[in-house]
Amino acid sequence: MPGKVLELESRFRDTSSKVLAKHDLKVVGYRVPEGAPVWENTFIYMVAHASREEAKKNWAAMLNDPEFQEVVKAEQANKLVEKVDVTYMRPSDFSPMK
Repeated sequence: MPGKVLELESRFRDTSSKVLAKHDLKVVGYRVPEGAPVWENTFIYMVAHASREEAKKNWAAMLNDPEFQEVVKAEQANKLVEKVDVTYMRPSDFSPMK
């Protein structure tokens, strides 16, 4: 949501990152793009998975976690996110980060 990136960062710092880790969702980075105005309301996080199947299993477990359900309730009370984009990527054969 416009103007809410700092609050969203705080949510990830204080709550969401712990829930992700609890379900083996290994975050390799959190990013806030530079270059207003196009990116000024964007928050990106990248999660590594051993496989697509592992990813699906871990996301499903997190989505059903009561602790995560509290995050969902908080989002309904104080909307920080307008849209979520999910993109699965594979490393190129020459990528230093696998």
